[in-house]
Amino acid sequence: MIVKALTESGVTANESVTPRPPAKRNSGFWKSVLQQKYLYLMSLPFVIWVFIFSYVPIWGWLMAFQNYKPVRSFSEQKWVGLDNFRELFQDERFYLVLRNTLAMSMLGLIFGFVVPILFAVMLNELRGNVFKRTVQTISYLPHFVSWVVVGGIVYKTLAIDGGIVNDLLLWTNLIDEPIQFMAQGKYFWGVLTAADIWKETGWNAIIYLAAITGIDKELYEAAKVDGAGRVKQMFNITLPGIRTTVMVLLIMNIGHLVGIGFEKQFQLQNNMVTDYSEVLDLYALKYGIQISRFSYGTAISMFTSVVSVILLFTANGLMKKFAKESIM
Repeated sequence: MIVKALTESGVTANESVTPRPPAKRNSGFWKSVLQQKYLYLMSLPFVIWVFIFSYVPIWGWLMAFQNYKPVRSFSEQKWVGLDNFRELFQDERFYLVLRNTLAMSMLGLIFGFVVPILFAVMLNELRGNVFKRTVQTISYLPHFVSWVVVGGIVYKTLAIDGGIVNDLLLWTNLIDEPIQFMAQGKYFWGVLTAADIWKETGWNAIIYLAAITGIDKELYEAAKVDGAGRVKQMFNITLPGIRTTVMVLLIMNIGHLVGIGFEKQFQLQNNMVTDYSEVLDLYALKYGIQISRFSYGTAISMFTSVVSVILLFTANGLMKKFAKESIM
């Protein structure tokens, strides 16, 4: 049968059938670069900026393994190995600061991540375009306010003399005397989380609103035909429609659990709440700059960066395995 088929197709039994060479792949990397050369050129300045300010300074991590002295050249520095890390992990203050960092990070991850999603979904349900745009504009204006100004607003709002919060609580008879919110450490985490939510909710909701606008409107029309109300549409169309965006941002936020910065803590702290306000970045600033222990401060920052990378890859791996979503 095979010989007959070959004969009918013009190939004799004595002729060898040579395989055709595989076709060249048209989707090569360099062809893609040439096709999108203008996009790559536009992104080149940002790539250079990230390389200079994010990757070149990594060589400074070598200071964590030295007893660095600014007056000496690099070759004259004394190498101390892991002594700075041993001292770091033996310092009781480090674990207190790590506790504060993780506590404020988890509160920010829970409330600062969930509230913008709920705000974006509810804002999407508004029907009046003028009112909707007005609320959206007002909501993201606090993002552009400096934490210096926000700190002043928070202190004035929570003041025991003339503070609107204490006045309201006294007027409703919920308390008998004003509460010193900014002088008691047990309130600091809640105050900071509330201030951060007020400042960033509107801005963080923008990306979710953009994702919601990408949902096919025909899905909502079909749901209406099937008798689904607005609440059912929200849970069965809107939230599943922004699932990918939510997962990607969640992975990125988990990667920043220990690297939360220090601006808001620095502006809202005082000597009476230091044990609750000091985070890893403030700890590194205190030991690395204020008392000139540059190697010890570098070790703290290096620990923060390494843990952040580990958390990012762990979160990405877990999301990829269980939720089928990832950023890499």
